[in-house]
Amino acid sequence: MTRFPIHGATPVTWPGPPPDAADVVVIGGGVIGVCTALYLAEAGKSVALLEKGRVAGEQSSRNWGWIRQQGRDPDELPIMAEANALWRDLAQRTNVDIGLIQGGVTYLAKTQDDLARYAAWLSHAQVHDVDSRLLSQAEIADLIPGMARPYAGALYTASDMRAEPWVAVPALAGVAARAGANVIENCAVRALDIEGGRVAGVITEAGRIRTSEVVLAGGAWSSLLLRRHGIALPQLSVRATVAATGPMPMVYPGGAADDRIAFRPRKDGGYSLAAGGFHELFIGPDAFRALSKYLTQLRADPFGTRFMLKAPKGYPDAWSTPRKWDADGPSPFEAMRILNPAPNRRKVDQLTRDFHEVLPGLGPVRIKTAWAGMIDTMPDVVPVVDRVAALPGLTIGTGMSGHGFGIGPGMGKVLAALVMGDDPGHVLKRFRLSRFSDGSKMRLGPSV
Repeated sequence: MTRFPIHGATPVTWPGPPPDAADVVVIGGGVIGVCTALYLAEAGKSVALLEKGRVAGEQSSRNWGWIRQQGRDPDELPIMAEANALWRDLAQRTNVDIGLIQGGVTYLAKTQDDLARYAAWLSHAQVHDVDSRLLSQAEIADLIPGMARPYAGALYTASDMRAEPWVAVPALAGVAARAGANVIENCAVRALDIEGGRVAGVITEAGRIRTSEVVLAGGAWSSLLLRRHGIALPQLSVRATVAATGPMPMVYPGGAADDRIAFRPRKDGGYSLAAGGFHELFIGPDAFRALSKYLTQLRADPFGTRFMLKAPKGYPDAWSTPRKWDADGPSPFEAMRILNPAPNRRKVDQLTRDFHEVLPGLGPVRIKTAWAGMIDTMPDVVPVVDRVAALPGLTIGTGMSGHGFGIGPGMGKVLAALVMGDDPGHVLKRFRLSRFSDGSKMRLGPSV
């Protein structure tokens, strides 16, 4: 099998060195951090974007590549609708083809109950003028010819898109750099520098950077850095496996998913395959600490997550990973530059069988490569996007719960506005950090 496009031996594109000072330091070179840095730089701020490994080296390049309004939480949906438009603009500003295609997204309903859930979600789409609609069995057959499984109907959003994430996010980093952002790879932030109870800078492996504003967009590593500074975030990370086929005939240009498999065509002529609604959680100290917060999610979907006894060495929630360390010495972020989990091989075999069963007319399914990513998730399956009241100068944008790639430009614009004290243009109460400590009832995002 071929190697995943971004890995530890990938040459460093942005070597630095980091500046002595910046208006804003953004921690994390995934899609959220990259887009935040881009919009801050365009607003005239001096920005240092720091990535411990490679830009998009973790989940931002390992996701399905869907740019999806369909099925979003109602409070995410207006931000996602804006992101949909922003993607079109940004694709024109990159110097590479990111594979942006408006192919639509289709959720295939196995039962009438599934179809009823999709129908109930349509009211949210209508409020925000998103073109989602229900499809009949005949319309499914016209949209995706050759489907062998029977479906009760489907939810379809024609304006949804797809792109190649391992190309798109580094390309957006290039846009940010040309806008004036100082992008630095292979430079871990060991700790925040705090003076008088507020942010005064960051301590990196290359030295201190003075700043009064920090945006933490560290994905699966965010809660580990926050815990070092006494901020509790009930964020966990789950492993999701994806496989890519060799070239096959394209019968439908968009993304589709039923209760067992999700698929979408790729720019290279193959398909990306994933298991919808299935993740694996490595149990560690944070999983025990956060258990009470996740009970609502576990009761709602008791079989959607497989539990693994322990995380491999160096993972954010491994038993041996330090929760405290000296900022003058190496940190856990340097010990693992790129979080690169092995894919679940049995799940890859199952995906191969399922895809052939769904579309047998495409012929034999040959897997070219498979990979996994660690998805940073929250108990209610929506992110934390908020200023931290307990530590002035710190803004959090994490826990995108598998939705980050598509919504990245929208959330980046929101985070940039929060840092600058501007109106973000969206109601963010749903994403506040305090919802996990103020007695609020846990409200899950829609399971569509």
